[in-house]
Amino acid sequence: MAELRQSRRRLTVTLTAGIAALAGLGRFLRPRPAPQREIISAPLADIPADSALVFREERVAIVRNESGYYALSLVCTHLGCTVSVGASGLFCPCHGSIFDKNGGVVRGPATRPLPRLTVAVRGDRLVVSG
Repeated sequence: MAELRQSRRRLTVTLTAGIAALAGLGRFLRPRPAPQREIISAPLADIPADSALVFREERVAIVRNESGYYALSLVCTHLGCTVSVGASGLFCPCHGSIFDKNGGVVRGPATRPLPRLTVAVRGDRLVVSG
């Protein structure tokens, strides 16, 4: 009977130690989020109301509406072409995907919306990170 108690105790200690070790290793097994890098910085005065300021080379559009500012990636979620910005919305010239002003898909072949990028107001500038 004493042998059975020792076996149970040993099993309990071993399991507890194993779980603790896995929990400790878990933090090293999860990928770290990539650090956000500053993509562009623009003067707030340059961003037109109810419109967009487009940075073609960086493939970013900063939009200002009644709610504030947001930035959209202009990389099409279908195959990575650069999306064009027009008065009625956003259009991918490669395969014809159309996005609304918020980046949502209106017509495919793209199935995912354009990603929003992080924006922050720093003094008199808007900084876009991604």
